[in-house]
Order: sequence, then structure tokens, then C-alpha cells
Amino acid sequence: MKHHLHQLGWELQNGKNNWLKDIPRKVLPAVLILLLLAIIPLFFSARVPLVLWGGLRDDTVSLHCDIFKGEWVPDPKAPYYTNTSCWAIHDHQNCMKYGRPDSAYLKWKWKPDDCRLPEFDPARFFDLMRGKSLAFVGDSVGRNHMQSLICLLSRVLILFFQHIQVEYPEDASKGGDEKYRRWYYTSYDFTIQAMWTEFLVKGKQTDQHGPTNTGLFSLYLDEPDEQWVSKLQGFDYVILSVGHWFQRPLLYYERGELVGCQFCPGANMTDLGKEYGYRRAFRTAFRAINGLQNFKGITYLRTFAPSHFENGQWNKGGHCLRGKPFKSNETSLGGTDMEFYRAQLEEFREAEEEGKKRGLKFRLLDITRAMLMRPDGHPGIYGHRLEENVTLYNDCVHWCLPGPIDAWSDFFLQMLRMEKSYYSS
Repeated sequence: MKHHLHQLGWELQNGKNNWLKDIPRKVLPAVLILLLLAIIPLFFSARVPLVLWGGLRDDTVSLHCDIFKGEWVPDPKAPYYTNTSCWAIHDHQNCMKYGRPDSAYLKWKWKPDDCRLPEFDPARFFDLMRGKSLAFVGDSVGRNHMQSLICLLSRVLILFFQHIQVEYPEDASKGGDEKYRRWYYTSYDFTIQAMWTEFLVKGKQTDQHGPTNTGLFSLYLDEPDEQWVSKLQGFDYVILSVGHWFQRPLLYYERGELVGCQFCPGANMTDLGKEYGYRRAFRTAFRAINGLQNFKGITYLRTFAPSHFENGQWNKGGHCLRGKPFKSNETSLGGTDMEFYRAQLEEFREAEEEGKKRGLKFRLLDITRAMLMRPDGHPGIYGHRLEENVTLYNDCVHWCLPGPIDAWSDFFLQMLRMEKSYYSS
């Protein structure tokens, strides 16, 4: 029946069904309503996705188009969900709920220089992900990404002036730990899992305060964090990412020995800087994935998403008050952002080559340039009620939902389609 529904939708959408032409215009609305009433019971009884309008479009993008190089252009149709239509938004990224007064940051989409990037199509995504599983391995920005995807999947599909809502996922988590939340879409046999890790490698907090009053952490750079590695077997897709926790004071250990630090708490320690630990953490994580005996999935490195603190650091009054995106010629990657990005790319290339020997695939979800241009997309002070007496910094790291982070799913879906159309051919 699913085939027939999709075929009917295609015919209606493309004018291939000649019997519609023979119906008088005055009678046509009544016929369409009767058709709708006949189809909806089939949809609910069979628990299959009903896709007639806007689903399974054939938006072909050339394999040779760099979808990550482009500009943000106006999109009057956006946003494609709101904080009232999506239940999955974390309060700290719920900018609408907490009174962000402007809405211009919602009205943009990413446009590659040499092609058009199709907007996210939930029907296409579910079609590709039927029977599959997807893990988000990383910190709270990775969770931000996962919640954005869930919101996009919960969009309402318009059908003959009626609203059919995509099925809500079931909470399939074992226990109540938010950091390892697992969601299951029954009709599609599709699983999404969060796997929390701040550093990808084994780490522990050594001092609650540390030299900058933001904590001191010991990282064992050659030991992967088994909390996520041990759960990876059986997943079809993995999106790997970490970043901003490496801005804190860190002690670096290798082979069980202290080798250096950043923001060192003592005078007799070697300050190796941020990039040293960041690079080695990814190296260890990639080696751990390549070393898994039964893992057959595809690993996507989601590159570093720059923060946009101005007039101070995150814990020293920095804010993000801009109201529109940068153009590509108005900003450039530099400093720690460039160091992190370069380290990711170099470690990714090595892992990719090593993975080929085992038949494992690594893909680059390169969002860094696009997100560098979105200083307007952060919650700032709008991650809680303004009258609340809470100690929270301006959040110029995470992203409002809805907001620019939704483009990451546009990228990801296009990469999935390329995987099926090009890489598998």
C-alpha cells in the first residue's frame, strides 16, 4: 500500500493522472476531500508514512559541488518548526520561549556557491533511514544537533488543508540519564541515540575550581572514553564531535604519565596548548573506531562550530548581540578555531585512509565555515527567564532552536543521498 500512496502522490503532484482533468472545477474540491477521507484511515491502520506533498523529491546535487562553501541567503519560508510544534527543544536553546525579541535570525538558509542545497525533507530522510540507527557522539552541541534533527522530523506535512503529524518517537532509553537518551521511531524502525562525552578520551575532574575557576580536568589522551566506544557496535551511522570543553584548564596524560597541560595550575609544568590535546583526542577516538571488530557503520566527523563571544570571553562578560549573518568575505577563521579545525581535518584524513584497509567509511560533515558566519544564531541571554536569579553566562556556543543549526541536517541528508546515489554505485 505504501507504494500506491507514493505513486498517487507523485501523480497528483505532477499532473499525470488524467482523470482529474475530466472533473469540473466546481466538483473537484469535493472529490479531493472524499479522496482524503478514504486515504487517512488506511494511513492510521497500516502505520505507514503518508506522503503526498513535499515528500521524496528528486533534488539532485552534483557530486562535484562543494555544499559546504557558500553564503547565507534569505529564506522567507523559514522556520520550518517552532517551539510549540516541537517538544524536543532544550530550555537553554529555546530562544522563542524566553523572549528573544527579534526573528530575523530565523529567515536564512545556506546556499552553496555552485549548486542548490535542498531543504530538509523528513520523508526522504525516513526513507533512507528505515531500519537504521544513528548515534550522536559528543557534548552538548552534539545534543543540540540531535534535538534539531528531531524537531525537523516532527514537522507537520500539509495535505489538502489538513495536518498530518509525523509520528513521535518512543523513549527507548535504559534509565533516565539524559546524556544517553535513546529514541525509537516505530513506523520506520529507526533509532537515534545520544552518547555523551566531553573529550572523546578518558577524563576526570581533578579540581572543581582550577586556575581559572572553571574546573581542572585530567585527560588520558591515549585512552578512549569507553562509555561511548563500548556502545558503538551495531550502529549504522555515527556523528562524532567535541570542541568547547577543550577551552578549559587541562592536564595531559599519555601512557599514564603527566606530559603537559594547558592553563597550567603549576609553574613546573609544560604548557602544550589547546591544539595538542584536541588533536590527540581525535586521533585516539578514530583509532578506537577503526579498531572495533564488529563495527560496520559510517562515521561522520562534524567539524568544530565556532563560538561568537564579543567584548569578553565566555566567563568574563562576552556576548553575541549581532542580528544577521556575516557574508563570507566579512569574517575568517583564525586563532584556536583554526587550530582545532586543522587538527580535525588532518586526523580525519589519516583515519579515513586507515579505515579503507578495513572497509570502514569516514565522511566529513564540514559545518565550520557556514557556522562561522552565524554570530546571530546563539541564545545569548535568552536561555532562561530574564527575571530568574540564576548564574548563567551568555550562551554564544549553542544554537537557538529553530535556528542556523537546522542546516546541519540539510547537509547530513544530502550526504546520505550522495552515499546511496554515488558512493554505492
